[in-house]
Amino acid sequence: MVSGDVGVVVYYLLLVLVVVQGCKGSSAVQGEGRWYNESEAIGGAAAWGNAKATWYGQPNGAGAADNGGACGFKKVNQYPFMGMTSCGNQPLYKGGKGCGSCYRVRCNRNPACSGNAQTVAITDMNYFPLSQYHFDLSGIAFGRLAKPGRADDLRRAGIIDVQFARVPCEFPGLKVGFHVEEGSSPVYLAVLVEYENGDGDVAQVDLKEAGAGGGRWTPMRESWGSVWRLDSNHRLRAPFSIRIRSDSGKTLVAPDVIPLNWTPNTFYRSFVQYSS
Repeated sequence: MVSGDVGVVVYYLLLVLVVVQGCKGSSAVQGEGRWYNESEAIGGAAAWGNAKATWYGQPNGAGAADNGGACGFKKVNQYPFMGMTSCGNQPLYKGGKGCGSCYRVRCNRNPACSGNAQTVAITDMNYFPLSQYHFDLSGIAFGRLAKPGRADDLRRAGIIDVQFARVPCEFPGLKVGFHVEEGSSPVYLAVLVEYENGDGDVAQVDLKEAGAGGGRWTPMRESWGSVWRLDSNHRLRAPFSIRIRSDSGKTLVAPDVIPLNWTPNTFYRSFVQYSS
């Protein structure tokens, strides 16, 4: 076998691995709430790029078996995501800073494709990219790209060419939320940030303790996905205010959003949200 033949074999073995394993090693089975802005893309008119798309999990599932993923979001099968989610490879996932960003995705080259764009949010990491941009979609999201009655036909294709465009996220009725993660303590705080309108993702998070002189903000460090952490050399003084900065540089402050009597593994909703 010549070297070119070896390269072809390796490529097709990789294709099989991606289809069978999915973005987090889960098995693929053969077989919308309005939380986005359809009319505009970030920075103006939608600029469509080319990508590959696959799917993982159950045919009508939200992708990850636990309805979560590498971003740390929980219950993505429920409102507002409703299973319209995707793993993104590094240019989309961005080491976690791409978590929560929204994209319009469409396909038209497969006979089962409808050509109608659907919006998905990045909630997981794609470890086996097939191209520069690779969306490993939930079974639900992949099927939504198909013509009526052709979802299973499209899923059987396994790997398809798609076009995508970044768009602002919209979460009607929701404010930015903060989930204090399990393991947090008086000297360690880990917070999952979710439901940000607009960019949908978070570039930086800062914390202000109660009584902080001069309004002093302490930068938190990205832990994993959309979870940010603070390791303190003293007992942290609640309530905590949280300041977030989006990918485009917009800043939002949630005053005293984590109360005096906070507990781990608890979700705290703020009263603030990015404007549409």
